[in-house]
Amino acid sequence: MNELTISPPPEAAAPPPTDSAAPDRAHGWRRLRGVLRARSRRRASSDAAAAYAFLAPAIIGFAVFVVYPLIRSGYFALTRYNGLTPPQFVGLGNFRRLFSTDPSFWPSVRATVELVVLYVPFSLVLGLALAVFCNQRLRGVRLVRTLCYLPVVLPVVATITLWKFVFDPQVGLANEVLKWLHLPTSMWLSSSSMALPSIVIVMLWGVGSTMIIFLAALQAVPTELYEAARIDGAGSVAVFFRITLPLIRPIMVLQLVLQLTTALQTFNQPKILSDGGNGGPGFSTDTLMLSIYNHAFPNLGGLPQLGYASAQVWVLFLVIVVLVAASARFSSVWTYHDQRS
Repeated sequence: MNELTISPPPEAAAPPPTDSAAPDRAHGWRRLRGVLRARSRRRASSDAAAAYAFLAPAIIGFAVFVVYPLIRSGYFALTRYNGLTPPQFVGLGNFRRLFSTDPSFWPSVRATVELVVLYVPFSLVLGLALAVFCNQRLRGVRLVRTLCYLPVVLPVVATITLWKFVFDPQVGLANEVLKWLHLPTSMWLSSSSMALPSIVIVMLWGVGSTMIIFLAALQAVPTELYEAARIDGAGSVAVFFRITLPLIRPIMVLQLVLQLTTALQTFNQPKILSDGGNGGPGFSTDTLMLSIYNHAFPNLGGLPQLGYASAQVWVLFLVIVVLVAASARFSSVWTYHDQRS
């Protein structure tokens, strides 16, 4: 008789071993991330503090020498103030006087507009022409560059004073040259019709700064475009108007803005060259900047009109802002844009 054998039941599968250190590792990773975040925040805050420390002198200087005087002049523009007695609030009285009763304001506006019309186009054209010439590979070009830029680094007051002797109607070099060429002489600064053009000539003496900026723009134009144009048989005139000008138009917009602001703020030349520094003869050279100066700091015996001069400053400031904004607004109309897909 066969014995009945009973086999023992199979053992239950043992549970997988548990890692008791896993929670500790997760907690360690979280703690490490927290430490790293804290360090990055501290580093960012220290970098920001260093940046603000380096920017602080410029910010303080801008606030003290630009923002505060601008706000202060806006307040003085609404007052009658001579610098000696406390200012008296008059509201828009200075502006009403400016546009209605002051006999010198509109002649100053006219002189300033004529100066802008004469100086800005000639400075742009002459600066670009000199830059194109100095961009050629010719013998002696470096000397020409130096001579063109030299007036920019010379003392302004000294050179303007020398020009005053050049335009002397009796013994000046300008009339001597005209006599040598058998041409009629001129009264130059003593003539109401020639005084402002004479000042424009003196201002064009410093066109070297305009030339340098245009020269940098010309040298940034890729030479491959010129080579491709020559292969296609394009002439020098076509290359200039179809390649060079479109590519330097952004610099031309910049130069237009710079020359506009320079012309509107012209002061040194009329002050030194005009008769007595008062914008003569008549009001022919009495620009807005010179009028502002003469009202704020009159000749000996006159009473300063700082409030009225501040009103003139704000009018000039708003004119400059409008012209610069208009130039920036319409610059996209005639600025080249690369439309390649």
